[in-house]
Amino acid sequence: MSTLAGVTRIAYRRRASPLHAARAPIAAAYGAAFATSALIVKNPLLLGALLIAVLAAASAAKVGRQVASTFRFTALPVVLLIVLVNVLASRGGLTVFARLGDWGVLGQVNLTVEAVVYGLVIALRLLVVMLACLLVLCTADPDELLLSCRRISPHSALTATLATRLIPVLGEDARRLAEAQRCRPDGGARGARGKLAVIRATVGGALERSLDVAAVLEMRGYGARGRRRVPSAARPLSRHDMAFAASAVAVFGLYVFVALSGSAPFQTYPLVSLPLSPGVFVLAALTIALALAPFADRRGIHP
Repeated sequence: MSTLAGVTRIAYRRRASPLHAARAPIAAAYGAAFATSALIVKNPLLLGALLIAVLAAASAAKVGRQVASTFRFTALPVVLLIVLVNVLASRGGLTVFARLGDWGVLGQVNLTVEAVVYGLVIALRLLVVMLACLLVLCTADPDELLLSCRRISPHSALTATLATRLIPVLGEDARRLAEAQRCRPDGGARGARGKLAVIRATVGGALERSLDVAAVLEMRGYGARGRRRVPSAARPLSRHDMAFAASAVAVFGLYVFVALSGSAPFQTYPLVSLPLSPGVFVLAALTIALALAPFADRRGIHP
């Protein structure tokens, strides 16, 4: 799917990188390890390390342009929106830098440094999760990922496959219909009426296409009684599979340990407290090292 103008197209494309050589479920687990780690840790230094690790992994996987482009266009709006909402809604914190008076139902509105810091932490978490999901989208083969789900639930895998394949087609149909409508000599219907006509034609085309897909599936025997043989994906694990799986487990395990042990303390309310112990910097460096270690082995990767 295409993003807004000026943003690089975000889609899976096979590239010569160790992460693309790994199985799609393992590549997805690798990205999920960063996303879940960002959700269980609060220390902004470690969140920054996770952000750097995701961007560095994207660059090493040769999808850094796509991920960085999205980051450039979304980071500032996301941060500003979350910080603004939190600083206006929060009533905690002792360091007041602006008193805006009584806002009626909202009461006395005081802007605090603690609310700004907490908003920045939430925004940083969201950015890590978003970029980790983009990393998976660009490096995990969607067909292979859905095929692995088929072993668990064939009907769900088929539904997801059809949805991911047909949504871009329907969007392209709607775009062509809108262009054709604008090219009519009379200009076609405008406003809500014109949009309704495009939606009606798109939905009608979607129904016809769904009937065609159902007929093809029926001809191929889908839904017929009897036990179907599910293709096996029991090929041996490659060195890249094991490396990225180990990296995902190590990163996730590291942050579970940090969350349970309290080895990277951070407190926002009532006053900001961020102890800068050497252990926190070691954890940050270890995060980046664990994330990039699987990319060091490029055996079997051909440019």
